[in-house]
Amino acid sequence: MSRDQGHVTLAERRVELVAGIGRRGPGEMPVLPRISLKPEVNDYLKSVFLNSEVLAVVGRQEAERRFQTLLTCLSHPPSYTCVRASTHLASLEEIRHKLGEELKKQTCSSSTQEASVQILPHPRIPDVLLLPLTGPGCVKQLSSEVVVGAQCGSAVLRGAHVFAPGIIASPKYMKCGDMVSVFSDLEGKCTRGATHFQGNKVFVGNGFAEMDRSRIFTNEPARGLGVRMVEPLYQSPSFDGVLPSLVFLQNLPSVVVGHVLAPQPGERILDMCAAPGGKTCHIAALMGDQGEVVALERIRNKIERIRQNAKILNLNSIKVHCFNSTQAVSSDPAQDAKGPPFLPESFDRVLLDAPCSGLGQRPNMANTWSLKEICSYQPLQRKLIHAAVGLLKRGGVLVYSTCTVTLAENEEQVAWALQTFPCLTLQPQEPHIGAEGMLGAGLSPEQLRLLQRFSPELSWEQTPTEHAGGEETALFIFQHSVCSDRAVLTGTLAVLFTALAS
Repeated sequence: MSRDQGHVTLAERRVELVAGIGRRGPGEMPVLPRISLKPEVNDYLKSVFLNSEVLAVVGRQEAERRFQTLLTCLSHPPSYTCVRASTHLASLEEIRHKLGEELKKQTCSSSTQEASVQILPHPRIPDVLLLPLTGPGCVKQLSSEVVVGAQCGSAVLRGAHVFAPGIIASPKYMKCGDMVSVFSDLEGKCTRGATHFQGNKVFVGNGFAEMDRSRIFTNEPARGLGVRMVEPLYQSPSFDGVLPSLVFLQNLPSVVVGHVLAPQPGERILDMCAAPGGKTCHIAALMGDQGEVVALERIRNKIERIRQNAKILNLNSIKVHCFNSTQAVSSDPAQDAKGPPFLPESFDRVLLDAPCSGLGQRPNMANTWSLKEICSYQPLQRKLIHAAVGLLKRGGVLVYSTCTVTLAENEEQVAWALQTFPCLTLQPQEPHIGAEGMLGAGLSPEQLRLLQRFSPELSWEQTPTEHAGGEETALFIFQHSVCSDRAVLTGTLAVLFTALAS
């Protein structure tokens, strides 16, 4: 048999498409399983979300419900795809119109898409467009199965096609043009090159193979499109090559980071952990590309991506350096002011999008990290905060962000910063579209109200345009008053922790 029994043509599959694919309704729980975690990590997170402060306020039953809802939310895509518009190059309405025209071309070429794609301006963020996600659909699973890695599977849930490097297993006789069902390997146990896999996997949709199996599994790593998705479980437009200078896929909390930082034309801004450069470019755009945005990134092979994004978005104020930001403060008075490292108080505003455990990124159907790995980031984050405070000018603003849900990397860092740097006090921030901070770090109710956390377990039934995005975020701003032996200072330090959105 030259083809798997599950091989069918596109014409045959078109008649089987379910017309009832629609947007998720408020309170409706989707079909994917909860995120797969190591038992020790699950127990740790449960102790975080059922800590004594939370139990005293909401009770054990409600705290348990929220935690289980969180685990489900983490494995599912958010309700909307968030697009940041390059309003430094064109108006939001012009970009919205052009995007609509481009996406119409996709709908005309594929019967699996609806006749038109809805594009909504965010009611409070002036450079954000939202596209409602449709699904989950009742897509029929085929006997011909392709298995991909968990990261690839998560990308498919947000509208991506499958590229060859993400394919782990395929039918023995798979040929270009075969229609296959795509499954995500949740635990990373599938052997590369296998012809079948019976382990823990989740169905994410159907598509057409764009290359033979023999091209995928060779001595040289395969490149290019492996499976073109035509019946994904969740329907979302593909943005591959769509208006690259005018639209930028970015989770809503990540966009909020730039607005809370509020960069002004002519200022000198530092992005301490800049790759891949989305927030860096947003900062430059918000200040009209007038001033200087210094981007530091420790990993050399990520530097070019930042430069490419800046070039595509026509931004010239960004200066990129390969450098470890924990060593970014220089004690040498003769140090070149251009750096790095830099003299103290060199920047008007600093963004620290810190390395973190990443538990807030959505969708994420599986995380194989150990508890030791999950808990390993707090010391590094504190070293980076020390450097950030040292580099901040008097009256400057610091925004700290993560993409995780733990107290240790978010609210506990706020409590630590307030205790370690007496010159800092929490301040209000704009925009504030998330929930308040999470109980458990000993912060007062007034302090918690100044924090901002995008929590899907709390916002599942709330206004989707306010909670659209792919991460959870908590935001904090401090007033800079008196610092050790210095004179009385005025200014703000904004700390923003980024994780999940609904």
